[in-house]
Amino acid sequence: MTGMFKIALKLLVNDRGKFAALIVGITFAIFLIVQLSSIFSGILAKASANVINIGARIWVMDLSVNNPLNAIPMPDYVLDAVRSMDGVKYAVPLYSGVALVKLKSGAYQPSTVLGLDDASLLGRPYLIEGRIEDIYSDNAFIIVRDQEFSKLEAPAIGTTFEVNDHRGVIVGIARVTTSGLFGIPTLFTTYSRALQYLPNTRFTIAHVLVEPKSEADIPGIKNQVAKIGYLGLTDLEFQEKIADFYKYKTGAGVNILIMMIIGFLVGLSISGQTFYTFVLENLEKFGALKAIGARNSQLICMILFQVSFASFIGYGLGVGSSSLLIAVGKKYIPDYTADIGYWNLGLAFFLVLVIAGVSSLLAVRKVIRVQPFDILRG
Repeated sequence: MTGMFKIALKLLVNDRGKFAALIVGITFAIFLIVQLSSIFSGILAKASANVINIGARIWVMDLSVNNPLNAIPMPDYVLDAVRSMDGVKYAVPLYSGVALVKLKSGAYQPSTVLGLDDASLLGRPYLIEGRIEDIYSDNAFIIVRDQEFSKLEAPAIGTTFEVNDHRGVIVGIARVTTSGLFGIPTLFTTYSRALQYLPNTRFTIAHVLVEPKSEADIPGIKNQVAKIGYLGLTDLEFQEKIADFYKYKTGAGVNILIMMIIGFLVGLSISGQTFYTFVLENLEKFGALKAIGARNSQLICMILFQVSFASFIGYGLGVGSSSLLIAVGKKYIPDYTADIGYWNLGLAFFLVLVIAGVSSLLAVRKVIRVQPFDILRG
């Protein structure tokens, strides 16, 4: 079969125009699939930024909450009830709100304000400048240096601003794992200061953050939370709930899926038509091989080798070009969002196999039907 594969490769690359068209079609399809799925992965990761960055094991919330920005304040008795539950090591409140920050230039910028428990500071970010103890100073805030950092005019330690007519001072600059989704900078302060600075409803606890005594206690804690009429989710379950919200209850998931399907169909049509035309033009050569003793199984293997060879080259070029674009985008575009993972690459690999299978099916049917007599007679 080695000799047959050499013949198949020579037949494939001999027509450089059709070979290039076949590669381009597959590359284009894989590029769109990887690019769009990576963008959607980035959106889902950024949508769960607060959950990932704070890192609490269990989140207690109102039953209607489906994403961190839609926090429904809970009464104080929920915190006391959770603290008294079996299996709870400790539980602390988290404040989450949006404030209109007045900068030194006079401009206004909406910002997310997260109020950490005064005693434990559970969920505090990793500081790259300043000391975490300074958060207890008067008017103290910690800013996150992420893609939105410049929107607050890239403040340094000691920079002042106003929040709801209150003076604020930057005492630390932090780094987090994931930046937010909606282009809003993030500020950390204490829970009590957040209540003092920002207008609030009657209830103020956005989430109760719980640390269980052990992993085995988690199901029991969730059941106890459910009995008092609230929802307890692990961090991974909360991230999944947020992802489901953006997949099925917003237009993002459906629109990206439609674009991926269009890209797949375009690549399939280009590669299928190009390879079918290639087989038609080389039908006499396949008939001649049949006339000198080549079996149908050998010809099928040749066609599968040709399609696989072109498909895997297209797959590599598509993944490589998409990865390059994502790397450049992340470096030079502040709000660019895309993450390549194993599932993106696996999805693209599966779809390139579908493209190769459909393209080879059209060609195999034509080659099997050709008769050496017809070729020799012609």
